[in-house]
Amino acid sequence: MADAKAIKKRPGQMRLIDATQYRLPPAGWVSILHRVSGLVLIILMPFVIWMFDTSLSSEVTFDQFRGAFLGGIGFVPAFVVKLAALALIWGFLQHFCAGVRHLYMDFTHTVDKEFGRVSALVAIGVAVVLTLLFAYKLFIGY
Repeated sequence: MADAKAIKKRPGQMRLIDATQYRLPPAGWVSILHRVSGLVLIILMPFVIWMFDTSLSSEVTFDQFRGAFLGGIGFVPAFVVKLAALALIWGFLQHFCAGVRHLYMDFTHTVDKEFGRVSALVAIGVAVVLTLLFAYKLFIGY
């Protein structure tokens, strides 16, 4: 049997504990959230199409649409409908803020590390604040 000193860690070999101790910078979080929010938008696309269709078809379907947010749809309670709408709102706002950040960096060629960190924090902060405002309106002010 080989002793513990004889077994050395090879260069380039990563242990699980090293990966869990890595701190992702804010720009990395914005990148991940941009992808997740895009996925949320795609997954909730049938919900968006249903909302658009029922809100514009007629007065009766608009009342059904409004009733979904007040009393639910069939066995789905209104709280779940509102949560799905809030997920859609967050997805749109996060995707929009991160997209504006990327467009700004593309147009101005501002790609230094400090600007990336600050703009990432601003993008996340704006998306969170706007989502909380819409959540307040959706759950309390409706």
